[in-house]
Amino acid sequence: MTSRTHDTADAASRPAWTPPTGKPPLSSRLLRATWRGLPARRYEVGWEPGLKVPGADGSPLVTDHYFPRAEGDFPTLLVRSPYGRRIPWSPMYGVLFAEQGFHVVLQSCRGTGGSGGAFDLWRNEAADGRATVSWLRGRPWFTGTLGTIGTSYLGYVQWALALDPPPELKAMVMQSGLHDPHALFYGNSALRLDNALAVAMGMTYQHRGFVPFLKAALRLKRRLREITTARPLRGAYASALGDEVPWLDEVMTHPDADAPYWHGASVAAAADGLTVPTSVITGWHDALVDQNLEQYGRLRRAGCETALLVGPWTHTSAMQQGWPEVFTESLAWLRAHLCGDPSGLRSTAVRVHVGGEDTWRDLDDWPTAPAATTAWFPAPDGHLIQQAPTDHGPLASLRYDPADPTPSVGGPLLSPDAGPRDNGTLEARADVLTFTGPPLTGPVDVVGPVSARLSVSTDTGHADVFVRLCDVDAEGRSVNVCDGLVPVTTSGGVPSEVTAGMSATAHRFAAGHRIRWQISGGAHPRYARNPGTGRSRVDAVDFTPVRITLHGDSALLLPQ
Repeated sequence: MTSRTHDTADAASRPAWTPPTGKPPLSSRLLRATWRGLPARRYEVGWEPGLKVPGADGSPLVTDHYFPRAEGDFPTLLVRSPYGRRIPWSPMYGVLFAEQGFHVVLQSCRGTGGSGGAFDLWRNEAADGRATVSWLRGRPWFTGTLGTIGTSYLGYVQWALALDPPPELKAMVMQSGLHDPHALFYGNSALRLDNALAVAMGMTYQHRGFVPFLKAALRLKRRLREITTARPLRGAYASALGDEVPWLDEVMTHPDADAPYWHGASVAAAADGLTVPTSVITGWHDALVDQNLEQYGRLRRAGCETALLVGPWTHTSAMQQGWPEVFTESLAWLRAHLCGDPSGLRSTAVRVHVGGEDTWRDLDDWPTAPAATTAWFPAPDGHLIQQAPTDHGPLASLRYDPADPTPSVGGPLLSPDAGPRDNGTLEARADVLTFTGPPLTGPVDVVGPVSARLSVSTDTGHADVFVRLCDVDAEGRSVNVCDGLVPVTTSGGVPSEVTAGMSATAHRFAAGHRIRWQISGGAHPRYARNPGTGRSRVDAVDFTPVRITLHGDSALLLPQ
């Protein structure tokens, strides 16, 4: 229990409040009972559902209030969601945090979950968030001490509020939250098709309830190949989503981040001058890990109190298998900054999971102190060596056919197919190149951003190059660590030089393992196919196979 004072009035001056007698939904209580490894419950939980909060334009935003059944003052957590207010958000945020001594205000964004108005991706969140805080100021149980928490788009609404943070806002917890919608949907102007479909399905159906959402997910899975191989791609999703999704059409129409459509979409600037203590949580195989690492970096440069936790998780597994760690980290941060209890905080700013050895490592910062970058060079016969080549000419080539695209296997996705996977079947394809180092005589740690310096030529002038770092064990099993894609434009067979960011990692290659560099012309349906003609990926009908040639002055760059 806390004893906080409102900024403008002490507890004695606030109106009396008689807690309602309702209990949280049965489904939430049953799911809560299945979770293990969480801190012990401190309070019974009450529930006040269906409150109508005026949005910025007066639209009623349907809101549920969870609270500890106890005398005294407690801080408030604001959670705003376009995905409904029941499972998983009700037990995950409403029940669990009210048990620990917080009022939890769980609200449906406008146009979703029964709230009034029309949902328009990202455009109303800052104003509606401020309107909700204004409403909170009139609640008799609100002490003036406010925190926010949430994952994915529930993180975006936090950053939107932080553009002009209210004085009551004392802490934020970003659990795999985004700040830049364009970067969620595009990587170097290549449409992240898998992400776009997953987000559209979730935002269209999840707030309608579990059964409609499950039916939509199964329908999308059945029709995924039909949708993602359609010519043209534009509009093909409607057969799975049941109707047109106007914001998705706009997203697919505007690959350029500088297009007017995207103006105001990114709320990254919120972190640049922020003083609200903010915890950032993510996973190495999360579709938003690059945004999360950027958020941490911006906060550190701004001098804002912050912490970073990076687990072995995907976007969904962080909130499932990783939930005990995520919840414990989040609760410690909120208690420290809303309740004056820093006892749960760790002594270092950063904790990362190290793949390959399945351990956690505490660090003073991220990235770690600048270390040498080791270059590994492709060599004839599929070798990967550390001796710089003298021959910079053509080394190896592949033929990418967009009519039979190289499939995506694992990696940082929103879908259940995300994460580390066996790449053996993928690497056996003729349209995939691999370069593999010798067995390591001792362990090699790769901790930090990974990239590739590419020198490539093509026979059509238009191609993508997908690059991936893999760990090959003593039995020859190749598992992805991190990766990236970069479009390439060439002319007249002359090689173009580009750098492909491959995200970041903390991974130990064990003694006896080998480092592998995998190269291909795409990863479908993670990315929409490059038609090889220079035409728009969503409008192209005609496809042209392309031969991609790697030149000897290319290199895989590893922080070591």
